[in-house]
Amino acid sequence: MPLGLGRRKKAPPLVENEEAEPSRSGLGVGEPGPLGGSAAGESQMGLPPPPAALRPRLVFHTQLAHGSPTGRIEGFTNVKELYGKIAEAFRLPAAEVMFCTLNTHKVDMDKLLGGQIGLEDFIFAHVKGQRKEVEVFKSEEALGLTITDNGAGYAFIKRIKEGSVIDHIQLISVGDMIEAINGQSLLGCRHYEVARLLKELPRGRTFTLKLTEPRKAFDMISQRSAGGHPGSGPQLGTGRGTLRLRSRGPATVEDLPSAFEEKAIEKVDDLLESYMGIRDTELAATMVELGKDKRNPDELAEALDERLGDFAFPDEFVFDVWGAIGDAKVGRY
Repeated sequence: MPLGLGRRKKAPPLVENEEAEPSRSGLGVGEPGPLGGSAAGESQMGLPPPPAALRPRLVFHTQLAHGSPTGRIEGFTNVKELYGKIAEAFRLPAAEVMFCTLNTHKVDMDKLLGGQIGLEDFIFAHVKGQRKEVEVFKSEEALGLTITDNGAGYAFIKRIKEGSVIDHIQLISVGDMIEAINGQSLLGCRHYEVARLLKELPRGRTFTLKLTEPRKAFDMISQRSAGGHPGSGPQLGTGRGTLRLRSRGPATVEDLPSAFEEKAIEKVDDLLESYMGIRDTELAATMVELGKDKRNPDELAEALDERLGDFAFPDEFVFDVWGAIGDAKVGRY
C-alpha cells in the first residue's frame, strides 16, 4: 500500500523553519497534560514500575548543580523515579527538580540527561530558582525557541536562535521552564504541545510567559547561553555501557549506540526540528529503533502510527526519516 494511503490525515507541521526542542525526551510518564496530550508513544497507561529485584543495581553519584555535597542514588527505572531519588537524597520535594545534566553543573543543553546515562556519568540536578513573568510581542511568526521537556511534566527552553524575537529579551534564558502562556498552565505538557501553543499565538500581539529559571551557582550568574547547536547529537557519557531508561518496563544496561545509530539519531533529530519545531534525541532514537529493520517507508509509517501516533507525523516527514536512516546505514553522513 503506498505511503499516505490508508493512514489517518496528518496534521500540518507545528512550526515551519523555526528552532522551536524535549528533551527530549521520549520519556513521558503516561499521564495526560492539561491540553489533553499524553506522553510520547503512550496511548495507554504505562506498566507499573518493575519490582526492585528486576531493576539494575547500579549506583550513580549526584550533586545539586548550584552546589551541594555528593549523594548516591540507585534503584530507579525511569526519569520520574530518578528525580524522586535525587529529591530523597537531598531532602527536597520531587517537584523542585527541573532537569539534569551529565558531567557538568552548568546549564549546558549538549549535556542534558535524556533516556540514557553512561555508567560512569556524574549527574547534576538543576532545581527551581527565581520565577519571572515576561511580556513578549510576537513580531514574527518564528519566535526562535527550541523547546524540550524533562519527561516528567516540565517543558523548558533548550536553545534560543541568535537574532530572533526571544533573543532580544534578556530576561529569557536557556534552561527556563515554561510554566504558563497567557495564564494557561503548561505543567504536565509535552514539548510538542508547548511548541504548538507558541506557533498558534497570533502575530502582532503581545503574550505573557510565566517562567522559572534554574537555581544558579555563583559562576553561573552572568550566563545567558544560547544552548546546544543543531546536530550536536546525543551525549551518552564516557562509560563502556549505558543505562537506558524506559517509560514502560525496566531500565536496561546496553552497549553504547553504534556509529550508524548515533548518526541516524542526529539526522532524524534535525528533521524533527525542521518539520515539527522540536528537538528530542530520545524521540529520534525511538524512531531509528523502529525504522532500522523496516523494508520500506510504508512499514515505517505503520510503526510510527502504532507507537507514536500522537505526533501525527506528515507523510513527507516519514519519507525523509526513511531516507535519513538509509543514508546512515550506508555511511552517507
